[in-house]
Amino acid sequence: MATPQLDPHQKAQETRRRVLEMAVFMKREAGESAPSYPRLLGATPGQAVDMFLALLQDRLPVWLRTLDDLMHLVGKERVNDNLLPIARTGIDYYCEVQSAALPAFTSPAVTVRFREAMRDSRLGLMSEVLPLAKYLAAERRVGRIPPEVDPLASARLLLAGCFRHAYYEMFVGTDLLPSRDESAGEIIRELRLESASGGETAPPVPR
Repeated sequence: MATPQLDPHQKAQETRRRVLEMAVFMKREAGESAPSYPRLLGATPGQAVDMFLALLQDRLPVWLRTLDDLMHLVGKERVNDNLLPIARTGIDYYCEVQSAALPAFTSPAVTVRFREAMRDSRLGLMSEVLPLAKYLAAERRVGRIPPEVDPLASARLLLAGCFRHAYYEMFVGTDLLPSRDESAGEIIRELRLESASGGETAPPVPR
């Protein structure tokens, strides 16, 4: 039986509900008993987890909706131009979420419980990869990106590039890195979704 499609508002609410369930699970299982390293950023482990999950509940639905909205752009503008704001938004999202996650995961026990909660909530990496891969597959079907492009692999590479910039920015700061705008542009260019001339791949000629 086909899974009913949720409208964007319902999907955002469903994402928030799942994050809330994660928070309830982690509170029930952990409390403040887990050992941790000295107070990082002035928060106890429980407070840090609460702040991280509150941020995730607020930001993750918006990020997933941004990815879902790509389907409205199939066949419109240039593919690279459609993906550029996705990469830029992805960098912002990962920078913000990782900075909140760092103090929350100083306890190995919290990390294990979070992995369990993520698995049960179905909010893992594929929830981000799949809508992006779906867009790329649609653009490939209409001939705007080369047929040899692997949508799933390209989606993973795009998100990995965003995550990598955020990771390095968190540890070495912004002085030694390209700007977020520059990095977003590099990530999209490195996917090589457009022809060497910079234009869209031409649609196949009917025979």
